[in-house]
Amino acid sequence: MSKAAPGRPLHTGIDNSGTFPVEYRFAHARNGNRHLVVVFANFSVPGDYGWSNGVFDTLRSNVLWIRDRFHGKNSYYLCKGMDFGLERSVVSLISNVLNSLGLTPDQCTMWGGSKGGSAALYFGLKYGFRNIVSMVPQFRIGSYVLQYPSIAEHMMGEVTEQNTHVIDDAIPSLVRAGANRGANIYILSSPQDEQFKEQVEPFLPLFAGYENLNFIFSDSPHIVDHAHVTGRNLPVLMGLVNFLIDGIAPRIGFVRSGGEQPDRDTSAIDAYLKATSQVQESFAAPVVHTPPTGGTVYERSVTFTGIAPGAARLSVWEHGKFLGAPEVAPDGTWSWELGRPWSVGDHPVRILGVDAAGYHSQRAEITFTVAEAPEGAEHPAGTGAVPRQAPPGEAPPLPSAGAPPAPVVVVPGSGHQVRGPLIGIAGYAEGAVRVDFVEDGMRLGVAPVAPDTRWAFEPGWSWAEGEHTVECRAVDASGQESPRTVVRFGVVHAHRS
Repeated sequence: MSKAAPGRPLHTGIDNSGTFPVEYRFAHARNGNRHLVVVFANFSVPGDYGWSNGVFDTLRSNVLWIRDRFHGKNSYYLCKGMDFGLERSVVSLISNVLNSLGLTPDQCTMWGGSKGGSAALYFGLKYGFRNIVSMVPQFRIGSYVLQYPSIAEHMMGEVTEQNTHVIDDAIPSLVRAGANRGANIYILSSPQDEQFKEQVEPFLPLFAGYENLNFIFSDSPHIVDHAHVTGRNLPVLMGLVNFLIDGIAPRIGFVRSGGEQPDRDTSAIDAYLKATSQVQESFAAPVVHTPPTGGTVYERSVTFTGIAPGAARLSVWEHGKFLGAPEVAPDGTWSWELGRPWSVGDHPVRILGVDAAGYHSQRAEITFTVAEAPEGAEHPAGTGAVPRQAPPGEAPPLPSAGAPPAPVVVVPGSGHQVRGPLIGIAGYAEGAVRVDFVEDGMRLGVAPVAPDTRWAFEPGWSWAEGEHTVECRAVDASGQESPRTVVRFGVVHAHRS
């Protein structure tokens, strides 16, 4: 027992019931299917077994692959030295398998391409098998093998005009005699097949009177020669064999397929797809204020905040896994927590906006690191931030009695280089109603503090490129100011002021 790629169990054997030993492979039917597909090989296939590359692994039927190698050479399954005992040995194998399965010729399909296509026609017509599928066959076999002297000599013994004629007439004589007129016959060829004019076209009229002759003429720009016809039509062929296996014999008639236009202009459909794409280029990515991208947080519970103009909700992902879909407020602000602790380590998170119609924004990507808090550090629960320390050499400011504590700045990170020109500052301020911002003695603006202590300052103007030092002070309801928190950051890729 062996396996065919990628995995259908196979039995390999040799039938010695005739005068020539016949090698074969066999695969059992799936789910009790009552059909047998007999596969004849084309030239130049591995081991002289055709269609043994796994393409038949999904078929429900029994499959019998017959090897065309007798005394070391191919023979079209017909003869060696004009001894047609070889042919009878092959049909003996098929009959033995059918009888062992309890099947009849009406439950059998002859299948093959090129050399195998000729064999499928010959055995199907001569021995009365119900279904015949023949791809790009040679009808005049004797004349064809003259271009392969070793095969011609192997089949004929002495290569003579008489022997060539006998083998040439093997298939045409059966058709002229009306052999197996009730068979379901399917022949595939192509105008791009260099053999069509000599080996197929002259013989099609002989099938007049056959009950279900079907001819597929594959006229495709993707077919360049004989060897490409079958592969280009594989989807059609696989559909056909599955019909036949289930006892359905399509009546196709004479049809022409193909007609592809690989160089056709696609600008109109490309424009339509772009205009109706779920991901809209004009729909800006959400802005993430916290946690800071590239930053380190010291709480396992991390709060995401930001703005997403035009979005009704967000879609949050990490490593291809959906994490959540927070709603976006009418003013564009949003916040979200995972609902469980983040693991220690790096977290690449992707966030996109979704509007009311279901269109998606461009994607925002941030990566932050969750680390164990430094010993002795204090930070508000859930912020993932450590309060900023005073600059080296500067004593930390002391709060006034009853004044709120200094605000915690989460973004931008201390000393970070931030892509401009529009930059926000965000964080937490306990006991405060607003946070004031000053740079170089100039008041920049204020940010209200939400009931959950969060605040975000969105100035709405472009920051100048370069280094910035901003002082932040929290102010409570009575007007008392906290000690200052200083945030230093650099702006890159901004419009210069």
